[in-house]
Amino acid sequence: SSQPRRTPVSGQYHRSVRITSTMASVAAAAFSALARVAPPSARSTKSPKAKARNVATRATPVVQVVAVEAPLSPQQLERVGNPIYTTLETLLPDYAYNFKIGDKVSGKVFHCDGKGAWVDIGSKAAALCPGNESSLETVRNAGQVFTVGDDYEFEIIKDDDGEGVLTLSVRKIQLEAAWERCRTMQAEDTAITGVVLSVNRGGLLVEVEHLRGFVPQSHIAIRSLNREELVGQTIPVKFLEVDEEKNRLVMSNRNASDVVAGEGLGVGDVCKGIVQAVKPYGAFVDVGGISGLLHISQISHDRIVAVENVLAPGDELKVLILSKDGERGRLSLSTKKLEPSPGDMLRNPALVFEKAEEMGRIFRERVAAAEAAAQAEEGVGGELKGMAPVAAEASEEEA
Repeated sequence: SSQPRRTPVSGQYHRSVRITSTMASVAAAAFSALARVAPPSARSTKSPKAKARNVATRATPVVQVVAVEAPLSPQQLERVGNPIYTTLETLLPDYAYNFKIGDKVSGKVFHCDGKGAWVDIGSKAAALCPGNESSLETVRNAGQVFTVGDDYEFEIIKDDDGEGVLTLSVRKIQLEAAWERCRTMQAEDTAITGVVLSVNRGGLLVEVEHLRGFVPQSHIAIRSLNREELVGQTIPVKFLEVDEEKNRLVMSNRNASDVVAGEGLGVGDVCKGIVQAVKPYGAFVDVGGISGLLHISQISHDRIVAVENVLAPGDELKVLILSKDGERGRLSLSTKKLEPSPGDMLRNPALVFEKAEEMGRIFRERVAAAEAAAQAEEGVGGELKGMAPVAAEASEEEA
């Protein structure tokens, strides 16, 4: 029998050829009939026994049963002998995409869901960038990072999952770039600021470039009775050791204090700051990556009962630098000196923010005038002291 049938998996048409015992019997009978009707010239002159063997052999032929499964789809039948398809098959290997783990690929994000971002990278199936591989920062879902329709660079971190889906990562690319920046800053002996994550007996755990590093106790320049207060604050650091293979990042706050603390800032300068933490005795303010203390006595001319009633973490202020402490790497700040009228920080803080530069200029002029007066007094005093011996000599001469 020979009938086309459709396979459930590939959907292609196949032709099966089967030879049954009935067909073998029919063939044997046919051979026997041909032997009987053969012309005399074709008959053998052999002995009766040889004739019998010959007839028996022709009457019972040996039949080899072969089952052949050959794709015979209509599309394939059309392609047979077609020069266009022959050329296309020759060119296809040159444009085949073979992806492997570690490859950097560019792709377009076409959908984001709870699993992550689905990306078209030109493979046979869409690739997936999971949410936890979307960024080096902590994000809730891929939609916070990717914009549908935009192209991004990815790295393949997992092979085909059996359905043709490759797993991608942006986080790994960013991680490599962060380590490279740290190596560069170490080579150039550059200072940078980091956020204190926690404190332990050995030192500080600090985050820099979204990497976690360690500042040993011996390399902490900040002198504080309670170092728990440093958590959440930014401190200057320099790199002592950068080892990506061992995931080891060691930094020094002491080496960076002289470079970063107060760099470019002078007493009397007015600058913007963000309140980091509020304490009973004042507020810690981040001024350009440097931690400064705004003491409760320097917030306003009016008396303040509780700092939290006036300031809160995240508040933006304009502060005046009263002094710099290079050893501790801190600044002493004031908003009291910027009040146009006593108590404005409590009643109208927006006015203090607006008039800060003007009040800062007035403060610097007063300081300059006071220093000039002090120098003048020292000069007069020196002159009077110098005149005393001369007057004594003149009296002696007169005598």
